[in-house]
Formats: sequence, structure tokens, C-alpha cells
Amino acid sequence: MRAGRLTLFAIALAAPALAAAGLNLDELAGVYKYQFDNGLVDGTKFRSEDVLEIVKLSPDKAYIRADLQFYNGHTCTISGIAHVEGDKLVYRAKDADMKGCVLTLSRKGKQIVFGDETGACKEVTCGVRGSYDGDGFDVASRRPIRYMKRLLASRQFADAQKEEQLAR
Repeated sequence: MRAGRLTLFAIALAAPALAAAGLNLDELAGVYKYQFDNGLVDGTKFRSEDVLEIVKLSPDKAYIRADLQFYNGHTCTISGIAHVEGDKLVYRAKDADMKGCVLTLSRKGKQIVFGDETGACKEVTCGVRGSYDGDGFDVASRRPIRYMKRLLASRQFADAQKEEQLAR
């Protein structure tokens, strides 16, 4: 009986590591960018850039920031601390204004894809034409973050850390 309890205790201790085993943050951490032609309803044309940053904080936790551009100047902008849950990186907003916002990032083939199943994240962080669900980046576009000092000193990173502390 005692050996059974020790085995259960060992499994319980290993659970966070097993949960993190589904997603390797070392393989995802970095900055992803995608440039494209965009425009305004008045016919003005311009170049836009979508950006996703993933900064590994621990084997099962990462800071994420996304800035996505859409037609007619609409955007989606979000940042926070996400946790590995199986094969996904999951950000659960703790801010009362963002109630119900659960944003996921998962690897699907050669893409990192956003999930916003309920649309709650879109509702509070996107313009009318913006959306996260199903949008994504080519994994091949990943680059090292060469501006890490500036990123770690940013208001968005500080706000994400404060939000994470409030959740405890």
C-alpha cells in the first residue's frame, strides 16, 4: 500500500512536467512577422505587418504579445502570460474587462494558429474587422528576439506580470 502512495505522489509531482511535454516552448519562442499589402476603404494602399512574440519564462509558461493588422486600419492587440496546457499555449485573461477571454496558440503543421473559441478576446481587443480565431504564422518565419531588453522593459510586459500576480 505504501509503495502505491509513493507512486501516486511521484506521478502528482511529475504532472506539471507531463503537461508541458505536449508543447516545447524552446521550439516556439521568438518573434514571428508577416508583411502584406493592406488598404483603406478610400482606396489608400499601404504595407502592414502582423507580429507575434513568444518569450519563454519557464518550461510551462510564456509571455505572448500579438499585434495583428486588418483592412481599413483595424487591429487586434493582446499580451499576457500564457501557460502550456497539453499541446497548446493558453492565455486566460484575468482582467474583469476581458471576462471570458481565452486565447490559445497551437502548432498545426507548419503554422502557429490562434484560437479564440468564444470570440471573447476579439470582442475586447480587436477592431470590427479583426479576429484571432484561425489566424496564424508560418513557423518558418520565427526569428530570435533581438530587442529583448526593450521588450522586458515594456509596459505590456509589466502589465502581463501584474495580471499574472493577481491570479495567484
